[in-house]
Amino acid sequence: MVRYVLKRVLIALLTVFTLATVTFFLSKLLPGDPFMNEKIPTSVQEKQRAYYGLDRPVTEQYLIYMGNLVQGDLGTSIKYVGRSVWDIIREFFPVSAQLGLIALVFAEIVGLLFGILCAQYRNRWPDYVLMVFAILGIALPSMVIGPLIRYLFGVQLRWLPVGGWGKPEQMLMPAFVLGLGTIAGNTRSMRACMLAVITQDYVKTARAKGMSPLRVVMKHELKNSLVPMLANLGPMIAGVLMGSFVVEQIFVIPGLGKHFVNAVSTLDYPLIMGLTIFYGTFLVVMNLLVDILYGWVDPRIRVK
Repeated sequence: MVRYVLKRVLIALLTVFTLATVTFFLSKLLPGDPFMNEKIPTSVQEKQRAYYGLDRPVTEQYLIYMGNLVQGDLGTSIKYVGRSVWDIIREFFPVSAQLGLIALVFAEIVGLLFGILCAQYRNRWPDYVLMVFAILGIALPSMVIGPLIRYLFGVQLRWLPVGGWGKPEQMLMPAFVLGLGTIAGNTRSMRACMLAVITQDYVKTARAKGMSPLRVVMKHELKNSLVPMLANLGPMIAGVLMGSFVVEQIFVIPGLGKHFVNAVSTLDYPLIMGLTIFYGTFLVVMNLLVDILYGWVDPRIRVK
């Protein structure tokens, strides 16, 4: 188990290093200049470039940035003068994380429940209805579902506020839109896992012994179906907890997503790289934890 964990940690570190390298050089390919402004004298623009080290060769900039990154320094924002990238993350990430956590809990409960119902009523009308819902949830992106739900429940019916954050009623629509894709994916995955387990001999034996259907589902079918579901847990947790750029824009949520979008449009290189590395590292860490958990649950996949 120790060798298995060490190998996964090494792969995670190499992944973060590769992500940081690729992000740095791709950001330099963005057209434009963050300090280009006809109203600002050329001498001032040059001083600004020198302050942020943008007047140096790209390779030298890369070595300096990676050296600072190793020390945990993500740099200082160009747009938000005097504010470090970490300051921006600390201020706005809790909102994105809160939205993601609500959506994750909702999606996990509903998705697993729908998957169980589909498997128990396979090839009957509940299975067909829920699978149509799952297909639509995967096929329709949040940029389509979000405005429709916002218009229906916020503008036409006026049941919920159309935007904002902080009150429980303001969290319902964005959490549903953000978790919809995860609900659909969990429904399909859980259905497939449950159907694979239902045909096993130990399940048939339990039913033949007269065990109640609910107990068979909870003790044998559900328990053994959850193990394959762990493989998708890492990306799912990271994707939902980090929030959605689109959902935050649609419902005017003061999360981290809008700053990433603004950073790209304003060529705020430190903020672009810092947020990308932060998001990527979060995803890698979630995958690492799930790999370790998966290896602990199922010893067959451990590296000897």
